[in-house]
Amino acid sequence: MNWSLITWVAVAAGAVVAFFVVQLIHLSTVLAWADQKTTGLAYYGLPAGERRRFKDSLRRQARLLRPILRLMSRFSRFTFQKASFEHRGIAGPRGTCSKQSFERADEYVVREGDVFVATQMKCGTTWMQHVVYEVLHRGRGDLVPSETALCAVSPWLEAFKTVPVEDAPLLGSERPSRVIKTHLPATLCPDSDEARYVYVARHPVSCFASCVDFIAANVGAMAPELDQVEEWYCDDELMWWGTWPSHVRGWWERAARGDNVLFVHFEEMKRDLPGVVRRVAGFLELEPFTEAEIDNVVRKCGFEYMREHEDTFEMHPPHLLATDAELFVKGTADRHKDVPEETRRRILSWCEDATHEPEPRYVLPERESPHYDRAAAWALIEGANEGNTASAEKATGYQWGESGLVPYVRDILAEAQEQDDARLERLARRFLARAGAEDSEAAD
Repeated sequence: MNWSLITWVAVAAGAVVAFFVVQLIHLSTVLAWADQKTTGLAYYGLPAGERRRFKDSLRRQARLLRPILRLMSRFSRFTFQKASFEHRGIAGPRGTCSKQSFERADEYVVREGDVFVATQMKCGTTWMQHVVYEVLHRGRGDLVPSETALCAVSPWLEAFKTVPVEDAPLLGSERPSRVIKTHLPATLCPDSDEARYVYVARHPVSCFASCVDFIAANVGAMAPELDQVEEWYCDDELMWWGTWPSHVRGWWERAARGDNVLFVHFEEMKRDLPGVVRRVAGFLELEPFTEAEIDNVVRKCGFEYMREHEDTFEMHPPHLLATDAELFVKGTADRHKDVPEETRRRILSWCEDATHEPEPRYVLPERESPHYDRAAAWALIEGANEGNTASAEKATGYQWGESGLVPYVRDILAEAQEQDDARLERLARRFLARAGAEDSEAAD
């Protein structure tokens, strides 16, 4: 037996093991450092030059750690189960969000003037945030010249890597507002008549295509196969912030029962951005814009301008696997055409089936019963609470705001106040307002 060869092999193996142990220690140190440097305003609060220098440092660390990262990509694949957590029946992504950050979002008390920009992920959130920001400044916003990141002034409600919502500045002088980003479904997003909500919906397959790009950009060689992303996208329990049909339906219902939700389509923004700017300005009850002001907002919110100043509109802080992620991959309204035909058909078919799922069952007595109207009032409030007012209207035969149900909804309001149920109270008040009965008797 050649003992010198065995010794050499043992020494070499030991050196390799020691190298990767050092790499693992280095990796854990860099991950902790990067997390600390990107929480709250630690990253987005920096001027553009310093943010670029941080990215350069992170790139250098990524190059040094390339051996261990490559090894991990060969033996460890990204899975949505490991990358997710659950909160009140909704999945969320680990990294920029956590169960604790979702819980803090639950506790947020809406303030007068708040403007929420809500979407399912990859549906134009950053774009609409910037539109609202520029509308509030009448096209005179100074993010780019001041080297201020959008995420330094516009918080993400359920995340922890932007300006904290409590510290967010008021934007604009005519209608000072916090502009708050959220992907929360309508059932989890704080609800208040004091606030305004702008919801952007996008073609479901275009949303899927952008999700595929997003996952690939963030996990690199560990990215799952297309069919695995499709399975996640269509899974009620795994899809972050809920599936496309439930997310859109919930916000559509919320828009239908109140006048403080503006429902916009991503494709409409691509087709007629000046028209959307006018709608947003009117929705926020600002003085009419001049054509020059509209042109300035449209120019600054255009694809080329935002791409040219990409650092300003960065959606997520960089990390080891994504130091050069692009804000816009294509900037087109028809991303769905990039998806294989068979996949596109399956997703559209699934969306159609999910949209026409069986209606919830409501416990109602016979129509002739003297108790029917009371039960119908409760059913309408129940449906609204579930984001499905239409099903309750169909089941009861009454419309939201039916004047004949006002006495029973006043009883519900009194019960909500007695039990200190703020959400039930808001829904009852909205019903009474729609019925034109939000008077002193209802407000007591």
